[in-house]
Amino acid sequence: MMNQLPIPSFFDAKNVNKFWRVPYLKRVTEAREWKKKYQIVSSIEDKTKIILLLIDVQNTFCLPDFELFVAGKSGNGSVEDNIRLCEFIYRNLGRITTIAPTMDTHTAMQIFHPIFWVDEKGNHPEAGITMISYEEVKQGRWKVNQNIVHNFNISLDKLENYALHYVKKVTEDSKYPLTIWPYHSMLGGIGHALVSAVEEALFFHNMVRSSQTQFELKGDNPLTENYSVLSPEVLRDNQGEKIAQKNNQFLNKILSFDKIIIAGQAKSHCVAWTVEDLLTEIKQKDPNLAKKVYLLEDCTSPVVVPGVIDFTEKADAAFQRFSEAGIHRVNSTDDMDTW
Repeated sequence: MMNQLPIPSFFDAKNVNKFWRVPYLKRVTEAREWKKKYQIVSSIEDKTKIILLLIDVQNTFCLPDFELFVAGKSGNGSVEDNIRLCEFIYRNLGRITTIAPTMDTHTAMQIFHPIFWVDEKGNHPEAGITMISYEEVKQGRWKVNQNIVHNFNISLDKLENYALHYVKKVTEDSKYPLTIWPYHSMLGGIGHALVSAVEEALFFHNMVRSSQTQFELKGDNPLTENYSVLSPEVLRDNQGEKIAQKNNQFLNKILSFDKIIIAGQAKSHCVAWTVEDLLTEIKQKDPNLAKKVYLLEDCTSPVVVPGVIDFTEKADAAFQRFSEAGIHRVNSTDDMDTW
């Protein structure tokens, strides 16, 4: 078997920035022929078990007309990343044992969405540019929207106390103050879906390698943000009661592989924070485990909004820290035999 396979003729890089229906039955037939032609064995026979962890490769982050498009420095970052990602999957189809995409998953009534908060006039914060501080909530600048309280099955008083606690907690301990995000990755919506070209590559991998894609949902807890797939931002309420927990089951699954390859969006946010959490756990278990982690650096981009914010330096600094801890920084075009 060749170490690197050709890219199937059905893959069209020009369609990676669009959404469309994957022709499953046609791909099943082609996968059967592909497996036979290139003598590709089922994933169960892999001597070196390799997992490809894809962070939030969803329409909402990766298509130009969607809510939180990750443009990167080029202005078309996540589209270019996904072209390279699909090609990487096809070329290394016979090497990748399992693919695990995380799925950022939201509903309307969540603490980081505009509808949760109102000012004294009943106006919601403006999504995308509003950060809510502890002092603003304490002083009543922003309050819990009374009209949505019944959705949380707790009293207004308890939800208000929790909201104050939450904003204080994320401001003190987390990456940023509470950010009010645009509605995105909405469960049941097209923004929640994987980019079609990536979904097609994953389905083809399913069929050729007899390996089920391992989907991992995150972000559906209404009371906390969940940037990293391994841990929500806040785990306990103001009374010390558990409201969320670390994703230890998924962590252990990832660490059971011989090699862990990571790509996705955004380099400065959910990718960096997932790797940060993974590295924290690795250091507690065995620092040498960092050497089994590989970051596909040309398949991830930072959040960049020209004239507003540029997280490139912050993302690069995080990746440098990861590299110094033993994690490998690689490119999708590298020969995996050299890793």
